[in-house]
Amino acid sequence: MKAYSIPAVYRLTILSILLLIIGSGCSITRGIKKDQTLVRKITIKGIDEQFAEAAVNYVDKEQQPNNWLNLQFYYTFSKNGKKNIGEAPSILDSNLVEYSRLQIERYIQNRGYLKAKVTDSVIIKKQKAELVFTTEEGPMFRIRKISDSIADKNIRNLFYKNRNIISHISPGGRFDTDSLAHDRDELYLLMKRNGYYDFFRQYINYNYDSTFNNSVVDVKMIIDNPPGKTEHPVYTINNTLVTISRSNGRTPGKADTLQVDSQFRFVDFSGRFKPRSVIDYTFQRKGQIYNLDQQTLTTTRLSELNVFRNVPNPTYEKLADSSNRLNTKIDIVPLKKMSDRVEGEVLFSGGRFGYNVGNTFTNRNMFKQAAILQVKINWSILFDNGQSIQNQELRAGVNLIYPRILTPFSFPSLGKFGVPHTTFSSNYSLFFQKDLVKRESFINSITYDFFETGRKQHTITPINIEFSRGTIDTAAQTELLKQNRLAYIKLIGRTTFTTGSQYTFQYNAIELNSYKNFTYFRGSLDIGGNFLNLASNLFNAPTDADNKHKIFGYTFSQYAKTELDLRIYRTLGGERQFVFRINPGIGVPYGNSDELIFEKNFYTGGANDIRAWLPRTLGPGQFNRGTYYGTDTTNRSRLKYIDQFGEIKIIANAEYRYTLANNFFGAKLKGAVFMDAGNVWRLGKKAENPNGEFRFNNLLQSTAIGIGTGLRFDLSFFVFRLDAAFKFKDPQFNGSDQWVLLKHPGELFSSGSFKADYNKLNGENYNFMQLNFGIGLPF
Repeated sequence: MKAYSIPAVYRLTILSILLLIIGSGCSITRGIKKDQTLVRKITIKGIDEQFAEAAVNYVDKEQQPNNWLNLQFYYTFSKNGKKNIGEAPSILDSNLVEYSRLQIERYIQNRGYLKAKVTDSVIIKKQKAELVFTTEEGPMFRIRKISDSIADKNIRNLFYKNRNIISHISPGGRFDTDSLAHDRDELYLLMKRNGYYDFFRQYINYNYDSTFNNSVVDVKMIIDNPPGKTEHPVYTINNTLVTISRSNGRTPGKADTLQVDSQFRFVDFSGRFKPRSVIDYTFQRKGQIYNLDQQTLTTTRLSELNVFRNVPNPTYEKLADSSNRLNTKIDIVPLKKMSDRVEGEVLFSGGRFGYNVGNTFTNRNMFKQAAILQVKINWSILFDNGQSIQNQELRAGVNLIYPRILTPFSFPSLGKFGVPHTTFSSNYSLFFQKDLVKRESFINSITYDFFETGRKQHTITPINIEFSRGTIDTAAQTELLKQNRLAYIKLIGRTTFTTGSQYTFQYNAIELNSYKNFTYFRGSLDIGGNFLNLASNLFNAPTDADNKHKIFGYTFSQYAKTELDLRIYRTLGGERQFVFRINPGIGVPYGNSDELIFEKNFYTGGANDIRAWLPRTLGPGQFNRGTYYGTDTTNRSRLKYIDQFGEIKIIANAEYRYTLANNFFGAKLKGAVFMDAGNVWRLGKKAENPNGEFRFNNLLQSTAIGIGTGLRFDLSFFVFRLDAAFKFKDPQFNGSDQWVLLKHPGELFSSGSFKADYNKLNGENYNFMQLNFGIGLPF
């Protein structure tokens, strides 16, 4: 055990933290010349408070103060300009200061302060500069009158019909050139949505006269006709040519060519697609007026099929006659048909470590219908004290995903807000717990998912068939029987199956990678066994020794389970973000079941919820293994991880995310600090889990709390994550002893009486810190 390398990781982590702390004290001017000055502060005076924060952004980028850490990275790694890591120092430049002054002045004038003037000054101390921009805003100009001159009566009618929706200027309001630009863009888009294919922004102009003495402005909007014409033409869609190249983008040789109908002609050089794959998601139909939104929607949906590498916007060609019709051309480059992806996650905790390794094989075009076949295999393993395997799980699955709803009856197209899917899924898992149990499960299902709106997504699984069985280690079963722990034997060793249905609703998943203020919600409902219970009653199915009905020789499970995931995202400027998450769930067995299926229980710990504990090692409630097993070291060792499940789960997380360096060896280096809280509980008192039941009057006492910090290496297409989490409050103890980090800070990375006593009682070390390495954000 002493030869194991995890303590070295601890020391390396501490050293890294210390180096960063020491680095923060390094001189920030150590990397510049003696005749240079580093810009360290920007102050803007005399400006309206609502514009002050935005005004700072008009200071030239090279005159913006550096983040100290980014600057230290640059000094450390960017030797002789050979690398570009961190941020180059912002050296004071009088020309850029003057340019910044003009930009701020123009910005304030565009906010309606037409007489505004800005002056600048520089305060220098010890090679550090503060830039001071002083504003004299003058009076704010307001709009006195709005008029227009629109030569085309059809456009005039369209504008007046939509004016209240698209216009942001009104008499008495502040004169703001950004609002005029916004109105211009909105009017341009209105034209493009209503058949005006040839309409350009240049046709829209604003004239405004200001009366400086009265601080008012008269605004006039002018929309011109095309040169030599009395009106703007309205275009309609005619024929559509779809061309699919080979995956290398080339179109040599013979192509599959098909005249689908009076509108669509389909040419496929790859020979891999049927016309429906594209036509189902081409939203401009023959005879309809040209609509920019439908053009964009076509591009978006074809891209979301995940079978095409490049889907540019459709292009249009006017017919040579005077019919104002457009022929559409869609040129698509497919992805390679086959791909293979490897993923992994590593876990560390004292002498224990583990990892997940997965591989996904993808065929992107089954049956020439853009259907995706995925074959996944995942192996997770956890070692006990670096010597032997504690538990491991093998998961394998096959998914066939069609980009449409497949039903025996006709179903309306649901592609307006997202690509709908029908997924046929078959999955197998094999779980092995050392000296305890081996469990297998088979799950087969059909699932439909579709978008009600751009933010509301529904997932319905009308058919879900599950079969599971367990084989208990002979010695473990003997020990369990001695303790009269029949509930555990039934839970982990029984063979059962069920049929059921599931439903999931998601809101705002589209925003999860953004830095907006938004709320995300996910709720799921899982109900099983009711159909089998009805069938067993109708056909008077036989029962087992516990008076539970059997079908096909096996007992079946009845249950209802629901889980919620609510997250609140708040942006703090730039890429700084605060996230709060609450994740409760409950599962209730009933009817033909006294216990949930093993796989339907809740577990916590691990990289995505309470990160200071390893997966399945927390709870339930205040259950204490050392106290329960006492001196029975054999049973304690054999069963020390089986108890960590519950029918109730409540998890809460708070995380602050921020950017450390925009360029760190080719990635964005981001940081996070977080707090995780929660646990799992049993539904009612259980003899095998003393103090493990859920009680409202003991909720805080039985809640675990972990704190920590982490690094994220953001490569745009995925994120590597390393989190170091620390046990702060451990519910297996009582009273003030629960606050383990506050009570025993000296034993965080060293041994002491607390750890010695814990080892004596539990037969294992107590580890304050848990390292989690994975791909993707935790939530």
